[in-house]
Amino acid sequence: MNAPDQSPLTSDFSPSTSPLGYPTNLLAPAQTYETVNKTIADIPLKPAPGPWWVGFIIAFLLLMMFLVAVTWLFWKGVGIWGINIPVAWGFAIVNFVWWVGIAHAGTFISAILLLLFQPWRTAINRFTEAMTLFAVCCAGLMPLLHLGRPWVFYWLLPYPDTMRLWPQFRSPLVWDVFAVGTYFTISLLFWYLGLVPDLATVRDRAKKLWQKKVYAFFALGWRNSAAHWQRHQIAYLLLAGLATPLVLSVHSVVSFDFSVAIVPGWHSTIFPPYFVAGAIYSGFAMSLNIVIPVRKIYHLENLITDRYLNNMANIMLVTGMIVAYGYFIEALMAWYSGDIFEIYMMINRAFGPYGWVFWTLMLCNVLVPQTLWSARIRRNPVLLFIVALFINAGMWIERFVIVITSLHRDYPPAMWAMFYPTKWDWMTLFGSVGLFLTLQFLFIRFVPMISISETRELVAEPEKANTL
Repeated sequence: MNAPDQSPLTSDFSPSTSPLGYPTNLLAPAQTYETVNKTIADIPLKPAPGPWWVGFIIAFLLLMMFLVAVTWLFWKGVGIWGINIPVAWGFAIVNFVWWVGIAHAGTFISAILLLLFQPWRTAINRFTEAMTLFAVCCAGLMPLLHLGRPWVFYWLLPYPDTMRLWPQFRSPLVWDVFAVGTYFTISLLFWYLGLVPDLATVRDRAKKLWQKKVYAFFALGWRNSAAHWQRHQIAYLLLAGLATPLVLSVHSVVSFDFSVAIVPGWHSTIFPPYFVAGAIYSGFAMSLNIVIPVRKIYHLENLITDRYLNNMANIMLVTGMIVAYGYFIEALMAWYSGDIFEIYMMINRAFGPYGWVFWTLMLCNVLVPQTLWSARIRRNPVLLFIVALFINAGMWIERFVIVITSLHRDYPPAMWAMFYPTKWDWMTLFGSVGLFLTLQFLFIRFVPMISISETRELVAEPEKANTL
């Protein structure tokens, strides 16, 4: 842990600190709160540091690449992608499932850990809540682009029209619309409600008139009164209770896109829990890939401590073991079923033309995460960042394996074909990453990235911070 004089949070106090980096000498609580305000609330009011501009420019260039890819897609159609028959689902659906999975860690950290009274969520929940919203935006775009004629997407909605076209409500593809839409709505309300007290703090500290007016508008007249806090806490807990079942339901519904089909490799009852575990797995990996660099750039080591990173790594290790178990059960059930098509699918997946992709998946999602058994790696930000990067890549490859290798060998050999992604597929993938990162950089720049009110609560009650 850093020495007290190196930390903006502990600079006004004695060297005595809690295991989470918070001061235990609370003789001057007003100064403590002021130090928290300086550390977090002043970030949106100050000019952005150089590394922020470097990252934002790179992300914005990727976003422009995404704009070019989507514009060309609108002009020429989905034929510019590598999809064919029988591989009618390509990168767009792979990206959709990957982004929806990444969105799950935000709700898990914010809602479930809040209901379980886990104080270590405080310094990272704002990051992950924003990550949820931006990942859902990226995910929602993919099925629309895959429609072929996305400008008539409203035909999918159940509205009275002269053509009497109604969605097929027995299709999980329609369930996706409601599940993801509900998830986005609840997550947005939950994120914004938690922001309101912090936006008021930034409003009160702003020096420029335009900043005061903007933050005052979004603070909704918050005055820190007891009545405000009572209603805020009740609404916050209610939204947490509503959001918690969504962690299990949304990705279960996404898994039904595959498991209700008769395609070998998809028709499996293990998909719902397996997809949920994989979603939390990739979501925590993306959280670490965002939190660790920001923690370093903005010198937040005494707010986002090594203990917090260790806790996230532990959850990632547990969900990674569940995912590995899912891989094993998939192979076991294919053999145990005696179905020649299922058996061939697993053999082809491991030793067929996409076999190298399958073994890369095993490396990224099973072997590399085993390093998290070591406490030294879990508490080393650089090594933990690298492991999380492997996991994020591995989870995208997993979705590729599920979608592509199950489709490219249909039942009759006459319906066999290889899928080769084009440059437009890759531009769509990396461009969506650019969209996600651009929104994330704007969030870091203009919104308090750590909950000020909850951090002050931990400072005022160090025994709560010391529980983990």
